[in-house]
This record gives sequence, C-alpha cells and structure tokens, in this order.
Amino acid sequence: MTSTQQGGYPGQGQGGYQGQTGYPGQPAASAGYPGQGGYPGQQPGQGGYPGQQPGQGGYPGQQPPPAQVGVPGQQSYAPQGQTGYGQAPGGVPSATAGMGNLQIGGGSMGDIPRPTIRPANPFNCEADTKTLRSAMKGIGTDEKAIIQVIGHTSNKQRQEILIMFKTMYGKDLISDLKSELSGDLEELILALFKSTEYYDAWCLNKAMRGIGTKESILIEILTTRTNAEIRGIKAAYKQHFGRELEADCASETSGHFKRLLVSCCQANRTELTDSQRQMLMQRGPEAVVDRALAQQDAQTLYKAGVKKFGTDESAFLSVLSIRHENQMRATFEEYQKLSGKDILSSIGSEMSGDLEDGFKAIIMSAKNRPKFFSDKLYKAMRGMGTDDSTLIRIIVSRSEIDLQNIKDQYQRDHGKSLNAAVSSETSGDYKKLLLAIVGQ
Repeated sequence: MTSTQQGGYPGQGQGGYQGQTGYPGQPAASAGYPGQGGYPGQQPGQGGYPGQQPGQGGYPGQQPPPAQVGVPGQQSYAPQGQTGYGQAPGGVPSATAGMGNLQIGGGSMGDIPRPTIRPANPFNCEADTKTLRSAMKGIGTDEKAIIQVIGHTSNKQRQEILIMFKTMYGKDLISDLKSELSGDLEELILALFKSTEYYDAWCLNKAMRGIGTKESILIEILTTRTNAEIRGIKAAYKQHFGRELEADCASETSGHFKRLLVSCCQANRTELTDSQRQMLMQRGPEAVVDRALAQQDAQTLYKAGVKKFGTDESAFLSVLSIRHENQMRATFEEYQKLSGKDILSSIGSEMSGDLEDGFKAIIMSAKNRPKFFSDKLYKAMRGMGTDDSTLIRIIVSRSEIDLQNIKDQYQRDHGKSLNAAVSSETSGDYKKLLLAIVGQ
C-alpha cells in the first residue's frame, strides 16, 4: 500500500489553484439544494442523496432518510417494500416485453440501491461530540473512539457534529483532527466530514489543480452523478473555490472530450415524471421507453460510427448526453440488433483516450452502475501498491447510496469479497475505518 499525499482543504474564493490552504467554513443552516430530478429522475423533496429539503439540522438541505433499505432520490430503483421492477406489488410479473435482459437502475432487474452507512439511530450529537473531544485530549489519540463515531454516523449527522463541536468548545473539529492524524487515515476521515456535494467538488478541484489534470476523476464523477447531484456540486464548487466548474473543466481539457464534460455540467439529462416512475414500478421498463426513438437513436449511432469513414463524435454525444438510462438501455439493445456489436465494443473501436473512457463511463453507468464502481475499485487495488485516493473516494461517495450493491458486484466478478480485498490492501486504523464503512 502506498500512502497518498494529502491535498488538504482548499481555501475559499481563490482565483487560482496554487497555494490554497485552510478549510472553508461550512454554513450552519444554509438553504438546501431544491429537490431536483435524478438520473433518470429523482423524487422531489426526498431525504438521502440528493433530492433534499432545505434547512435540516445543520447539513444543508437534507432530511434523514426514511426507514427503508433503498436510498431515496435514486429513482431508477424500486423502493423498499416493492417486489422489484417487472413485478406488481403482489409479485405478479408485469409487462416487460421487448426489453430482454435490460438492467434497471444501474443493476439487475429489481435491484434496490443499498447503502452500507445509514443514520445512527439513536443519535446523540452532544455525546458523540464529547467522545471525539476526549479522544483528542492529552497525549496521544484514541483512534478507536474516533472510528466508532465516524464509522457509524451518516454524513448529515457528521455535519451536525461539526457544528456542535464548535458550539461546545469554540474550536474547529477539522483543525483538531488534522493535528492528530496523518496519511491515509487523515484523508479518509476528512473526506467523511465533507458534505457530499463539497466532497465531489473538492475531488474535482484537486484533479485540476497544479500541473496536469487527472481526467479519470473528472470522468468518474461527472458521468455518474444525477442531475441534482451535479447542480449541488456546481454550487459547492462556486462557494468553496470561487470558480465555475464548467469553465475549469473547459480550460483543462480540449476537443470532443471537453465538449463531453461541458455537456455533463449542464445537468440536463431527460428525466422521468412522477407518473412515469409509477408506470416503471408497476409495468416495467418498457412502459417508460420510446421504442421507436430507441431504434432511431441506434440508427444515428450506427451511421456515426460503423457505417461512416471516421467517427461523428458529436452524434454520439447528442444521444448519450440527453436520454434517461432506461431509454439508453433500449437504444443499446436496438444497436446490438442493428450492428451485431455491443455498444461498448463499438466505442472501443471508434474512439480512444479520454473520450473513449468518458463515453464508456456514461454507457456503463446506464447499464450497470455498481459494476462501473466495482471495476474501478478492483483496478485501484490490483498489482503493486494501492491507489488509496480512489479507494477512499469511491467508498466514501457511494457509502450512503449503493455501496452494498457494489460489494455484491465485486464478489460476483472477482470471487472475492470487497471486505477481504480492502483488508489485504490496507492496514491499521485506516483499514478499520474503511471496513466500518464497507460493512461486514
């Protein structure tokens, strides 16, 4: 395992990327981001990540998730208590003709997004704050106590602890933690204390800061987040760095890849209406798919790639940037019938570099999002050394959304549990906290 260099918390409102220091204060009760449509359409005003209601308990705009397994706001998955897509509430198979083995919500049919971290219940903010304070008083640090608190609370609850710590002791918890920790453990704990939108914004800023740009991070975040999440990230980016995310992406990239990222920054993918969501739950994906449009889009992709000397990248972008994931899966199915090739293999033969990776990420996110992240985790731990920053980024950012689904996919693909892989590649308190988030 290699210890990654810590990027720290960039300062607020800087005009450049260099020399940013400090941890920008997070507002205690700023208005939350409004409930936006998800990917492909989030329920407005739900708890979870995102689709938030304003002004809840110190964490901007988020309600505690209701007592169910699925994380609200991720429309594509059936809510807890349903029998899953393709079935009516009583378990009777419903109409899915023509969709073959299409996958729903980035996973298999009926797959519900399952987080590994849920809000602590009961939650005593004052008691947890005291525990953290005691863990850092005097000589040495009680990492076990810190892990016990941080590894078993939700992001919203951690934001409340930040405010309570400053209220009770007149000190900044982040500053205290940074003075007591180092290495990968420090990076992991500080990531857990960033709000979800700010953490993604911070990762994007870090990927473009200094010499060179880590395009893989831009692709990972901007092609897999919901519309509402992208809007929240853009707002956090502007608030904490005084810069426009879209402008920075455009200045750090070029060509068709730049256009792909700018497109993602618009957060304008077509989304399902409330009535369409109900139809999806009751009758299956064919109820929300325009089959004629899927055939038309498949023709557009076929003519822009296989049937054309060279590749019309703009045609690929015009289709893949605006359709909701159920519609995209239907298009991929029609493309297979038309061309005899899987869309991913066509992208691989028609494109290269960052553009190829970006389009493949959009396609994988639509077809099977847990597999997209499972593959990235596998690559982060494969071979000599470990890409700890990628390990931390994915585990933290997906822990309250679908990390359990990612774990299941990892087991299926590699015949080894994610827990075992993480345990073999990490050590000490860093390993203990990662495993607390991943769950046993």
